[in-house]
Amino acid sequence: MTPRRKAVILASCCLSLLIVSMDATIVNIAIPAIRADLTATTAQIQWVVDIYTLVLASLLMLSGAAGDRLGRRRVFQTGLTVFALGSLACSLAPTIEALIAARLLQGIGGSMLNPVALSIISQIFTGRAERARALGVWGGVVGISMALGPIVGGLLIETVGWRSVFWINLPICAAALVLTAVFVPESKSATLRSVDPVGQGLAVLFLFGAVYTLIEGPVLGWSDARVLGIAAAATVALIAFLIYEARRTDPFLDLRFFRSIPFTAATVTAISAFAAWGAFLFMMSLYLQDERGFSAMHTGLIYLPIALGALLFSPLSGRLVARFGARPSLVASGALIAAAASMLVSLTATTPVWSLTIVFAVFGIGFAMVNAPITNAAVSGMPLDRAGAASAVTSTSRQVGVSIGVAVCGSVAGTAMATGGTDFAAASRPLWFMCAGLGVLIFVLGLFSTSRRALRSAQRLAPLVSGGATQQEPADVR
Repeated sequence: MTPRRKAVILASCCLSLLIVSMDATIVNIAIPAIRADLTATTAQIQWVVDIYTLVLASLLMLSGAAGDRLGRRRVFQTGLTVFALGSLACSLAPTIEALIAARLLQGIGGSMLNPVALSIISQIFTGRAERARALGVWGGVVGISMALGPIVGGLLIETVGWRSVFWINLPICAAALVLTAVFVPESKSATLRSVDPVGQGLAVLFLFGAVYTLIEGPVLGWSDARVLGIAAAATVALIAFLIYEARRTDPFLDLRFFRSIPFTAATVTAISAFAAWGAFLFMMSLYLQDERGFSAMHTGLIYLPIALGALLFSPLSGRLVARFGARPSLVASGALIAAAASMLVSLTATTPVWSLTIVFAVFGIGFAMVNAPITNAAVSGMPLDRAGAASAVTSTSRQVGVSIGVAVCGSVAGTAMATGGTDFAAASRPLWFMCAGLGVLIFVLGLFSTSRRALRSAQRLAPLVSGGATQQEPADVR
């Protein structure tokens, strides 16, 4: 395994991260154009974003286990193929329903990419220093993709049309498929994780039911029989999931993890931060293009401070976590997200662009600060053999958060999303108050989850889930 071959393997894995990370900002910028072209309802455009993140959240852990069992290269190549087919179907979708179905297919493929790619990197880069460098490149690609996404997406939408934002995935997937076939060796895990289809199915029923209720409730009416029935089914699925998982010896989700205050706080923080993030991206794209009349390219440029914040402050957050622990980054993140959301409360139809760029920069920095400490807090004190499972839960929580954030937009600020005749800024204020509250929650959890009491709870958990195996205190794990 020469250094050149390792570099090519890292590049092929990073290509998958590039397309998955770019998807978030590009599709959000395309939402107004999609709504106008396909005459989509408010609920339908929410499903365009949420069906993808929900499928990701539902299948991330299953895909990681499938890679361990069936072969990481095989599952990775399957994911690239399915993601490419889903992207092609999105670009050809004749109706909004067809686009939502294609996004579901895209989500299935996307769930097989990043967790499996990280497993491949961990297998190839075995030395501590070289693995740290590889993960540093991996983290840098996130910042690059966030910087490229708004600009490339805005340019494509303005010059070619919204369908072109899905075409960009095709050559990247093709290149990654060729590089993977030529350079990436097949590998499987020596110890296979069990598959829990019942637990997996109950979790999916709960997630889809909860998001359906939040999206369709404002449209159909909260007293509609379908909304009430699905909400009740989601509640039953959650109760059944908790009972079933508590009785399994090798569950899909080990509920004992939640006895650790840092782990529980990291999960809630991930959901809160990414809910605010999902709501912010979704609503500001509608505000900038529908309310202010900015072009897709202009909107992409206004999004740029978020990308610059991620590029500069994500590595800084990692260094802070390595030196001082999770508290400084979590507290700073919560404060900045709350501050940005509070500034949006005073948003009007004539807010100057320079003022908007400040809000985007503050939100971008706050969001960039949260990723490293979330993973660090989740695995803090965990035994070495359970750190991967704990980290996978936080990765899933991120996607759940985005789904909830977009779904809540219709419930909290539904009139702002209506086409015309509504003061968007005034109608969206309740949503920004909610996001400010999420920022405050992150701030409080940052203090509480790093207290002595919280750290003791993590130490008490370790022997319960591993039979007394050696614990670890990681530095920066993304």
